[in-house]
Amino acid sequence: MNTLTVGERTLELDKDGYLADLNDWSVDVANALAAAESVELTPAHWEILELLRAFYAEYQLSPATRPLIKYTALKLGAEKGNSLHLNHLFNGTPAKLAAKLAGLPRPTNCL
Repeated sequence: MNTLTVGERTLELDKDGYLADLNDWSVDVANALAAAESVELTPAHWEILELLRAFYAEYQLSPATRPLIKYTALKLGAEKGNSLHLNHLFNGTPAKLAAKLAGLPRPTNCL
């Protein structure tokens, strides 16, 4: 089991670097996870992370790329809900990386 240290806390991660306990997530944890992936979170990233957390709260699953794109387009418009925008923000793996940074489980149907 991997770990992530955030301030005074040491959090458990699964073998792929996702939080073992979704309740451990916070803004500081998201920033630490992002730093480990060499990503600096911008307001555009936070908009998607908050959207993903809302999706998870509603459906209890992390969406794969296509559902993520469709949901983002539905909620934020076509200029943000497209693969080019999401791939740019999340290094070409938007469903996996965004879920990780949002403190959610790895999408089950992502390789």
